Amino acid sequence: MKGDKLEEQDPKAPQPTPGLRKGDKLKEQDSSPPQPTPRPRKGDKHEEQRLGPEPAAPQQPTAEEEALIEFHRSYRELFEFFCNNTTIHGAIRLVCSQHNRMKTAFWAVLWLCTFCVMYWQFGLLFGEYFSYPVSLNINLNSDKLVFPAVTICTLNPYRYAEIKEELEELDRIAEQTLYDLYKYNSTALEARSRGRRDLRGTLPHPLRRLRVPPPPDGARRARGAASGVQDHNPQVDRKDWKIGFQLCNQNKSDCFYQTYSSGVDAVREWYHFHYINILSRLPETLPSLEEDTLGNFIFACRFNQVSCNQANYSHFHHPMYGNCYTFNGKNNSNLWMSSMPGINNGLSLMLRTEQNDFIPLLSTVTGARVMVHGQDEPAFMDDGGFNLRPGVETSISMRKETLDRLGGDYGDCTKNGSDVPVKNLFPSKYTQQVCIHSCFQESMIKVCGCAYIFYPRPQNVEYCDYKKHSSWGYCYYKLQADFSSDHLGCFTKCRKPCSVTSYQLSAGYSRWPSVTSQEWVFQMLSRQNNYTINNKRNGVAKVNIFFKELNYKTNSESPSVTMVTLLSNLGSQWSLWFGSSVLSVVEMAELIFDLLVITFLMLLRRFRSRYWSPGRGGRGAQEVASTPASSLPSHFCPHPTSLSLSQPGLAPSPALTAPPPAYATLGPCPSPGGITGASSSACPLGGALREERFLPPRQMLPWWEGLALED
Repeated sequence: MKGDKLEEQDPKAPQPTPGLRKGDKLKEQDSSPPQPTPRPRKGDKHEEQRLGPEPAAPQQPTAEEEALIEFHRSYRELFEFFCNNTTIHGAIRLVCSQHNRMKTAFWAVLWLCTFCVMYWQFGLLFGEYFSYPVSLNINLNSDKLVFPAVTICTLNPYRYAEIKEELEELDRIAEQTLYDLYKYNSTALEARSRGRRDLRGTLPHPLRRLRVPPPPDGARRARGAASGVQDHNPQVDRKDWKIGFQLCNQNKSDCFYQTYSSGVDAVREWYHFHYINILSRLPETLPSLEEDTLGNFIFACRFNQVSCNQANYSHFHHPMYGNCYTFNGKNNSNLWMSSMPGINNGLSLMLRTEQNDFIPLLSTVTGARVMVHGQDEPAFMDDGGFNLRPGVETSISMRKETLDRLGGDYGDCTKNGSDVPVKNLFPSKYTQQVCIHSCFQESMIKVCGCAYIFYPRPQNVEYCDYKKHSSWGYCYYKLQADFSSDHLGCFTKCRKPCSVTSYQLSAGYSRWPSVTSQEWVFQMLSRQNNYTINNKRNGVAKVNIFFKELNYKTNSESPSVTMVTLLSNLGSQWSLWFGSSVLSVVEMAELIFDLLVITFLMLLRRFRSRYWSPGRGGRGAQEVASTPASSLPSHFCPHPTSLSLSQPGLAPSPALTAPPPAYATLGPCPSPGGITGASSSACPLGGALREERFLPPRQMLPWWEGLALED
């Protein structure tokens, strides 16, 4: 029009749609050719000023906007992203050589092999860690040491006055047994049993000679030819018989012979068995033992060049070793301390070793028995003691050692025995020997119904005696065999203590007193200690016990592989095979997490499409009916009806940048030239409504379905 002035337009901005007049029809904007822009004419400036600035076009939404949590749409995309961005060496070669399949296959095989070897090394490291190995640390310390307890026994079993007659009866039967078996008359036994032959008849479980089945003649001749010695004693043929005594159960249904190939061992064991039964008959309210005074057994006692007194020792009686004295025990108020090593800074004892009123068939040795142990440990003279020889000076040097074990997963040990299923029957701390003897005593009480006299007994339990428990001998020897083969489980139940203190002993011997000094030594002993004996050298002995050095060794266990060591080894292996760090491990964990999430979302999408898709078709049809036709693509339209946009005043909708949803009833529309006269039934499918699967646009999908939509 005249006087109008064309406004300047941005070539990128959308062109405004001119207003529609009555009777005109809307034409396709996309199909109309672009109109040339007329040049502004003179005089149109006032129109531009009058119209003012053109309002800015609304911001168009982008196709994909970044969300708070995003996942990759496919496994391939995830793998390519990981290989291109990870800090693990060699992973990028899996995607950068994708145009060369041979290189890609080579690097894939190499990467997988390296990965497998690294995790094989990881398995070895974890296996070593969970095997809980320990390292032994040895430390040498030097300090003043507490002198250990020393127990020394006379090797002379005591004859109680309450059972003296029964012991004499046992000696008489033993004398008769020796004569019947060996035609031997014992003068020592005869002197004690003289005039007592009419006491009783016989004892149960007599000692007998048992004939062994002879070997084949060929073996006998070969053995005789090999020995070359002719046997001239037909009564005692050691090859054809054994000595033993019979033991039976309660109802005599099962019996066996406890046999020995040596007659000395058989007689001692048989006498020992009857002696135990006699000791068990002693009353509980027994008066104090007729203890030998310290001077009758120990002529001299010195520690650190200071004489001992009665407060330094305690006394007890052992059934087999007689009177025993413990020096520097737990009852000692002031424990001895060693500040200097050497023989002059230890314990020195001068002992009487003669046997007064001894039992010859029970104790066959002379001298004394000594044992070194801790203050809070019992003296097991059978397990850890050794004998002192008469007429000899024995010098025993000690060296202290401690061992600290790791408990828990690193070792099977106990701190105080509270977690061991065996009750401690000894008045001392827990040791493995204490536990083993307590376990045997418990088994003895449970199986045999009585307690073994050599070990402490619980309350209301009697010691074994065949007069009250006729079959206890049968039960004891059977139980002893099971104990030795660990069928009782005592060695399994009794664990080692975590902290152990031991003393390594070494002994030296010399003749004492010497030939030149024995005369004045015996004279002094006879005048001061009433020492009178014909063979003077066989009645005395001397012992020195001292620390060899004040350095003591401490052995302690420590974990060989700690958590720090394990992490260090794992990091070394990871750096060796892949040259990466802890953050690379986090990247691997992130990759695994993404794989799991993508797999879960795909399974969820498949589940939703299978079970929820039928109900979504109706909702799709409703959305089609409510969607304006201007937002549809140019080449699709609904089949049943076609909206007419020829009404006056109908404003066109702005174009959508995102693609419309794939509706179920869309088909190709007529060509642009035929839109003007097209009716609502002009679609090529003849107005038939076709049911299709309705897929809403990406903006309408949930976030978990939009991740894998392209799959």
